[in-house]
Amino acid sequence: MNPSKHNDRTSNRFLTFYLEDEVYGVHISDVKEIIAMMKTTPVPKTPKFIKGVMNLRGNIIPVVDMRLKFDMPSIPPQMYTAIIIIQLAEKLIGFVVDKVEEVINVDDEHLSIPPEFGGHIDTKFIKNMAQYKQKVVMILDLLALFGEEELNMVQNLSKTASEA
Repeated sequence: MNPSKHNDRTSNRFLTFYLEDEVYGVHISDVKEIIAMMKTTPVPKTPKFIKGVMNLRGNIIPVVDMRLKFDMPSIPPQMYTAIIIIQLAEKLIGFVVDKVEEVINVDDEHLSIPPEFGGHIDTKFIKNMAQYKQKVVMILDLLALFGEEELNMVQNLSKTASEA
């Protein structure tokens, strides 16, 4: 079974991060940079998981609190809180995470499709499960996590904020 569609050296490389005690991963090719937590400007009438927008070297970037996106309790920024800047559908979006861990290489035989939990539990945003060392890493499909309507709204925040 080959869950990866790439044949290059980065095909199974993921940046891992923590939300509470769970380890998640995103494909390294989607990651543009990792920055320390910084001030965001709230945007009225947006979903709770949208922390606001930030100005990063002249670019207005929407920022998503991944804890709130996953229905976890919000916590104030801690020492290791970071923002992962991801390029998603041609736009940059910041994702606030509890702690960035490392870049991992996972062989195809250690990647599997996520289990199905039944009709009421939505796991379509988990692209793969990776076995790495003694951990299971949930590899996220960020496009599936948001859905088209939410993604358009988040991406339009940078446009709206830069026009204001």
